Amino acid sequence: MAKMLREGASYTQRDIVEILGEFSAFKDRVMKKFKDLSRELEGKANEHDLWVNVYLISSDYAEEIAGKRHKLQEQMQKIIS
Repeated sequence: MAKMLREGASYTQRDIVEILGEFSAFKDRVMKKFKDLSRELEGKANEHDLWVNVYLISSDYAEEIAGKRHKLQEQMQKIIS
């Protein structure tokens, strides 16, 4: 997504609202997971678990975005065909 935005492509207002909505939903999920994680690590010095969870959060997001792109490409192929 960031690469697409940097390339200077033109976007409609709807596209921008969708991008912001996706980011907001991602931000909310990250905040919730970190709150849960902070409760688990309260009183513990376990940095490894923190980084493992950061990795899991980012990979979940990457998988979700890849899935959305794949569905979009399938839809575009159906339209073109």
